[in-house]
Amino acid sequence: MRLGHFDMNLLVALDALLDTRSVTRASERLHIGASATSSALGRLREYFGDELLMQVGRRMELTPLGRSLAQPVREILLTVQSTVVARLEFDPGEARRNFVIRASDYLTTVLLVDVVQRLQREAPGITLHIANMTDDVPGQLERGEVDFVIYPSASMNPAHPSQALFEDTFSCVVWSGNERVGETISLEQYLELGHVAASFGDSRSSSFETMMMTNLGVTRRVEVTTTNFNTLPQLVIGTTRVATVHTRLARIYSHYLPLRMLPLPMNLPPLIEVMQWHVINNGDPAHTWLRSVLQEQARTQSGVAALNLG
Repeated sequence: MRLGHFDMNLLVALDALLDTRSVTRASERLHIGASATSSALGRLREYFGDELLMQVGRRMELTPLGRSLAQPVREILLTVQSTVVARLEFDPGEARRNFVIRASDYLTTVLLVDVVQRLQREAPGITLHIANMTDDVPGQLERGEVDFVIYPSASMNPAHPSQALFEDTFSCVVWSGNERVGETISLEQYLELGHVAASFGDSRSSSFETMMMTNLGVTRRVEVTTTNFNTLPQLVIGTTRVATVHTRLARIYSHYLPLRMLPLPMNLPPLIEVMQWHVINNGDPAHTWLRSVLQEQARTQSGVAALNLG
């Protein structure tokens, strides 16, 4: 398609080149050869009368025109995508669609496992790609590269819509053979014990409970770190260490492993998990339907948690 002598097919290539700032990485995203991507860049340079990408040292950098085009081009493609994909009527039983969700392994365990089961029953043509959190998740949300991000409310981007899913608290988990603590743990014992904790991303950012404890002036003696939540309960087995774990996750593992759950010896604010999506997807019927599924499943799990606590 040509508009004002511009080949609209080049828009996708332009977006990939401006975002990755690399012919090689852009070709990988576009699933075409590097030579074809280089050819597209040449045509774009000729049309705009600008280099768009320039070699600066060992890196490629955007020219001023390239920087000015990046956001408008991405918004155009997002609008086209939502308009073409969206349908006036949506039948989950007949739909064919893939959704990308960024969420921690904790959220996958306590929520998304059940969502996946429900989708197979109600919408077998809908597939999910569930990926862990990374340092670039805010940028991926802004660029529309993910359909949903599920994370603590403190991480939300105010520029995009969000909905709360559920609240959770934190509990201590110790090995059932740990004789240094009984059925409860005092703050003094908690600080004396070695801890297993989680940190994430290239920057090794702290988890929610670590940040809350820092705000309270609580410093743990962390002896083991891991990059996911699901291994926290497993890493205390056979040791005298303690892990601070989401209560829903602790309850699951305490059912299957030789563990004891203990009340946390301090008051931390509840963790509020929210789902967030790019504003461009607000009116997409398939997107709206999956949001309702996530909310309904979160409410179901909240009810189950309340019954178990009772």
